[in-house]
Amino acid sequence: MNWNKWVRQTHRWLSIAFTVAVIVNIVALGKEERAVWVGLLALLPLALLLFTGLYLFVLPYATQWRSGRRTD
Repeated sequence: MNWNKWVRQTHRWLSIAFTVAVIVNIVALGKEERAVWVGLLALLPLALLLFTGLYLFVLPYATQWRSGRRTD
């Protein structure tokens, strides 16, 4: 598996982890006891989603730049 496919697959699994963390956070809001760590649970997948998403966003532009093609 090459690097781009690995990042894309990681991004997909991180999105699932983030969705689960948000659902857990919403369920925890209904409880009387509030735990701070539950609120922070979604931040790790969100930060990783940011980096993988930025990589995937820039990837077509970097490929185009490396090939030397111009769209002007």
